[in-house]
Amino acid sequence: MSLQRCVLLSLVLLGASCVASGQTAATTKARPAESAGSRLDQLRARGYEALYNLDYEEARRIFREMAEAFPDHPAGPQCLAAALWLEELNRARHLQASLYSSESFAARADEKPDPRTVEQFREWTRQAKALAEARLRRDRRDIEALYFLGATEGLKAVFAAAAERRFMDALSDASEAADLHRQVLKLDPSYHDAELTIGMHNYILGSLPLPLKLLASVGGMRGSKKRGLDAVERVGRDGRWARDVARLLLIDLYKREKRWAEAASTARELGARYPRNYLLQLQAADALVAQAAALRRAKRAAPAAGADEEREAFRIFDSLLRERARRSAATDLIHFRYGEALLAAGQPERAAREFLAPAERANAPHDFATMARLRAAQSLDLAGKRSDALAAYRTVLARPNFQRSHEEARRGLRETYRRQDR
Repeated sequence: MSLQRCVLLSLVLLGASCVASGQTAATTKARPAESAGSRLDQLRARGYEALYNLDYEEARRIFREMAEAFPDHPAGPQCLAAALWLEELNRARHLQASLYSSESFAARADEKPDPRTVEQFREWTRQAKALAEARLRRDRRDIEALYFLGATEGLKAVFAAAAERRFMDALSDASEAADLHRQVLKLDPSYHDAELTIGMHNYILGSLPLPLKLLASVGGMRGSKKRGLDAVERVGRDGRWARDVARLLLIDLYKREKRWAEAASTARELGARYPRNYLLQLQAADALVAQAAALRRAKRAAPAAGADEEREAFRIFDSLLRERARRSAATDLIHFRYGEALLAAGQPERAAREFLAPAERANAPHDFATMARLRAAQSLDLAGKRSDALAAYRTVLARPNFQRSHEEARRGLRETYRRQDR
C-alpha cells in the first residue's frame, strides 16, 4: 500500500470514529444529570438511525430541525457535517464492499467533490467549532463541548485528506482531535464515547509503515494496534452514542486483522439493527467469502472447507438482488461484489456475468462501468474463454482510462490473466 493510500485510509477510519452513532430513545442509557428522553437526544437518535439506514434526506431534515431547535449547541452542525461526509463517500463510490476499504481509496489525484459540497461541509464544521468553543469559554470543564470540538476536528482532518489530499496536515489535525478527547476522559473517565477517537488514533499509528511511524514519533505521536483495538471494542460494548459506529469500525478492523468470523458476526448484528443499509449486508457477505477462502487454505485436504460460509454469502447476494430488482447504483454495487465473491470461490464464468450486469447499464457511472468491464474480462480469462476476454479488454481500452484500467487491459491483451490469492 502506498504511503498516501495508507494515510488516507487511516484518516477515513479516524473520521468515522468522529461520527457519533445514534441509539433509539428506548435503548439509550442515561448519563448523570442528562435526560435520555430530552428532545435533543431524541432528534439525534432519529437522525442517526436514518443516516445509518442510508436515508440521507431524512437525516438532514432531522439534523436541521435539531440545529434550529438548539442553536447554541454544536450537535446540529456537527451532525450535518458528518452526514454530508458519509453521503459524499457513498456517492463517489468510495464505499465498496466495506465502508472503509483500502482498495476503495485508490482514487485519482484529480477526483474532487463538488465545490458546493466542500463549502457546505466547511460552513457546518465552522459553526460546530465556534459553538463548542463558545461553550468552553463559559466553562472550560464543559465535557460535551470538548467532545464535540474533538469530533469536529476529526471530521475536518478526514475531509482534508479525502477531498483536498493534504495528508500530513490532516494527520496532525487528527492528533489534535485525539488530544481533545483525552481531555474529556480526564474530566470523566466513564465517557466511553471519547475513547473511540483515541483508540482509532492508537490503532492507526501502530499500523503505519515503519518510515511513516518513525516520522510520526519525531512529532511525539506513538501508537499501539492492540491498545487501539481494545479501546474500540470497549466502546462497542460500553459506549453510548458511539457504540454502533464503534461496531461499524470493528468490521473493517477485524478484516484487517483477518478475524473474518468476528467481522461477519458484527456486520450481521448491525445489519439487523439497520435493515435498510444494504452495505452492512455486503460487509457480512464479504467477510464470509474471505473466511471461506482462509478455511480452504488452512484445510487443503478437506474439499468442503468453507462451503457453509460461501453458501451463506451467496444467499445474502441473491437476497439483496431480489430486494432491489429495479436496476440502480446500489444494485450495480451488489452485482460487482457478487462477482468478486464468485471469483474467490473459483466460479469465474458466473463472476463474468455478474460484472457485466452493471457494466451494461446505460446510465451506470463511467468509472464504475469501466472497472466492471475490466473485471469481466479477467474473469473470462480465468474461465478459459480467451477470445471473449480479448474482446472485453479492447472494450476497456475504448473507454476513458480509470485507475490504471488501460494498463491492466493492455497487460490482458499480452498475457492471460492469472488471479493472485486473496
